[in-house]
Order: sequence, then structure tokens, then C-alpha cells
Amino acid sequence: MKKIHVGFLLSYDYEKLKLSIPPIYKNADRIFIALDKNFLTWSGNKFKVDESFFKWLKDIDEDHKIEIYRDDFYIPTLNPIQNDTRERHLLSIKMGIGNWLIQIDSDEYFINFENFVNNLRKYDHFLQNPDNNQIQFSTFLINIYKKVDGGFLYVDNATKCMTATNYPSYKYARNTRKRIIYTKHLMFHETLARDEKELEFKFSNWGHKDDINPYFLEKWKSATIDNYKSLSNLFYLEPFKWKKLNFVKGDTIDEAIHNFDTNNFAPSNFFLAKKNFGQWFKFLFKK
Repeated sequence: MKKIHVGFLLSYDYEKLKLSIPPIYKNADRIFIALDKNFLTWSGNKFKVDESFFKWLKDIDEDHKIEIYRDDFYIPTLNPIQNDTRERHLLSIKMGIGNWLIQIDSDEYFINFENFVNNLRKYDHFLQNPDNNQIQFSTFLINIYKKVDGGFLYVDNATKCMTATNYPSYKYARNTRKRIIYTKHLMFHETLARDEKELEFKFSNWGHKDDINPYFLEKWKSATIDNYKSLSNLFYLEPFKWKKLNFVKGDTIDEAIHNFDTNNFAPSNFFLAKKNFGQWFKFLFKK
């Protein structure tokens, strides 16, 4: 118990796990990968996984810490976000209550996971009777919007991401709606840096399928290295949450991560202190 357990979901974009698993491998005690036993998405569509991927997993797992958890994660009577939330709950139960339960999506690439783990360890007392003392930790995402000539467009403000919890009472995807502790840690989120066909497939199969802003794709298609500064209100759910774009050089995501100035992007200490005090006070008298 009191281990660092990291969970991933394996679905149609499984190849991205080749970028998201290596940054956390060394500092995770165990890694669990949830895979629908019928190879179905949350919308009930079939996907395939090339056998070479499982060979890659075996090859990188030098410490024998990776476990594939197969189960039935598609329930036809549930909508996609309900299937999303259910799978995350089942995965965390498999990971074991009493440990730190960290869930990272396949297209999220952690920056300095070791530092995040060291920070998390300061709160190990929350692992005593976790059901009566529920807590969750939010990191922040650098959302990659689109691949363009010479690099990538990204959203010019960090967005919160519920990343770890001591008790998986998920209400909506990874959000338990319990007290949040915000940290400065960042993840690159390759969310939209795909070609149009991939993006349309993602939108038809993921948890937020029914909530997508119908005007999003038209604006995404129009974005280029020449006009991105004139674009605003870009989020695929509530447009105003992504106000503007910026640019980072790099032919690949790895190069973009290397070139990105994370020091000037992370939330300030004052912002975090204000948010964390607000969360502490909000839940002070709640059980």
C-alpha cells in the first residue's frame, strides 16, 4: 500500500502510449493499462491494436511493473462519458485503494514526473482512511492545438487536469468533485495535433462526444502559421475557455517539448496559493 500506481486507457490512439509511458516509468511502482476485452470504444466502435505494440510494452518493461487489465468497458445503455467515468473507476479499483491513484491519458506527456511524485508524498497521510478523507490533485495541461508548418500551435493558457486521487469516487471522467490540491506540474496534451481523419474519429468515440461545439472543427481547419494570432475562442466544448494560440517550433512533439519554455507557462505561486486556500476553506466543514 501507499505505492505510486499509474493507470492508462488503451484504445484507438494506443500508439501515443509510446510517448506517455516512458516519462513516468521509472518513478511509478506499478503501471496498469485498461483495455476493453472486445476492443470497443466508449461509443461501441471497434478498434484494432497491432501486435507489435504489445511487443514494445514487453521490451520497455524491464522492471516487470506493467499489467494489462482487460474487462468489459463498453455498456450500450450508458453514454460515452458515463462509460469513460466507469472505466476509470474500475481501473482505479484494480490499481488498489490505499495507493496513490494516478491516471494519465495516452496523449498526455508528463514533464518531471519525479518531482510530482515527491510532492505527492508530502500528503501520504491522506492515504489513511481515504474514503473519509478524499482528495484529488490537479496538474496543468499545455494543450497542443494543431501541427502547422515549422511547429505546433498551442493554447496560450494552462488548463487544469485532475491527475491523482486517494479515492476514485469519480463523478465525471477523472473528476471526483472533492477537494483539489493544485500543483505547478505540467503535461503536454497532444489532444488536437492530429490529421483531420484522426480528429474526426476521436470526436466520434471519446467521452465528450455529445458535448462538442459544432463550430469547432471549421475553426481548427482554418488555423495556420499565418493567421493563428487572429483566432480566438477555440475550445471544442466551451469555446471561451481557450482564448488564443501561440507557436512553438518543432517537427515532432518531442522537439516541441524540448523547445517549450515551461518556466514561463506554469501557474504562479500566488495563483496556486489562492486556489488551494479556496479549496481548503470550501471543504473545511464537509465530510
